[in-house]
Amino acid sequence: MKLTPIRRAVVPGIAVLALALSACGGADADGGEGGGASGSVAVDGSSTVFPMSDAAAELLAEENPDVKVTVGESGTGGGFEKFCAGETDISDASRPIEEDEAALCEENGIEYTELQVATDAMTMVVHPDLAVDCLTTEQVVALWGPDSEGKVTRWNQIDPSFPDEEIALFGPGADSGTFDYMASDVIGAESETTRTDYEASEDDNVLVQGVAGTPGGTGYFGYTYFEENADSLKALAIDDGNGCVAPSAETAQAGEYTPLARPLFIYVNNAKYNDNEAVREYVDFYIENLADIAEIGQFIPLSEELYGETQTALEGVSTS
Repeated sequence: MKLTPIRRAVVPGIAVLALALSACGGADADGGEGGGASGSVAVDGSSTVFPMSDAAAELLAEENPDVKVTVGESGTGGGFEKFCAGETDISDASRPIEEDEAALCEENGIEYTELQVATDAMTMVVHPDLAVDCLTTEQVVALWGPDSEGKVTRWNQIDPSFPDEEIALFGPGADSGTFDYMASDVIGAESETTRTDYEASEDDNVLVQGVAGTPGGTGYFGYTYFEENADSLKALAIDDGNGCVAPSAETAQAGEYTPLARPLFIYVNNAKYNDNEAVREYVDFYIENLADIAEIGQFIPLSEELYGETQTALEGVSTS
């Protein structure tokens, strides 16, 4: 998925943080200037995590231009395919690695460490004029579940109080970690899929435009995209049995926006981290500046407790 709106928002934040790092001297862990490492780093995977990993690469380049980082966005599943084949050093992921992916890594001798880098609130949106404000988790399943394909086509089929208006669905493609999260963690169907009679796109901008331009339109994507387009979309609150809760940084971090709040990760190849000084410098820089990078990417920073867990996990990479 392309992230043009986010990329525009990232640039000023990068400039500010780069100035702050420069003012601090840009010292590396050994007390030197600019890190001193050189080499290349290959990152790929989730388009949701892409803004963070790309921001980390750009910020590190300000401090140490000798570390060349390339960041792709082939989707969480596509990223794990490359990572577990040894083609990349780091894999961005908007969901935990799945059993078959972990098995492929093991088969290929790829040992890795999972590092949580932020929290996201997957946001369901509708056309701003649609008279729907909140969905229960059961209604989310009724809207997007595979059993509803070709059957649930009007909003009043979800709830008689909803308008008698045609449903127009827009969502991410099957290679997206956002799709995986909806299918596995929200719908929870044994088939781990959603209905397929919707307009799918790897470009979140297409989804935004589709929902905003279609009466009865609805879709889902990361919270950042709603923030970027709040003037043309309406976010739905979600009721998991404890009342309607709107998506926000506060509700996601507090664990109140369930089940649509989700952790975001990077997966680090342990051997590459230990053997490639460029990979090590990039990852260390990423985690050291994690709160600022999450803010630049417009995600929800980790709580102090979760950040401590990420730091501890990273310390274990060098001893693996």
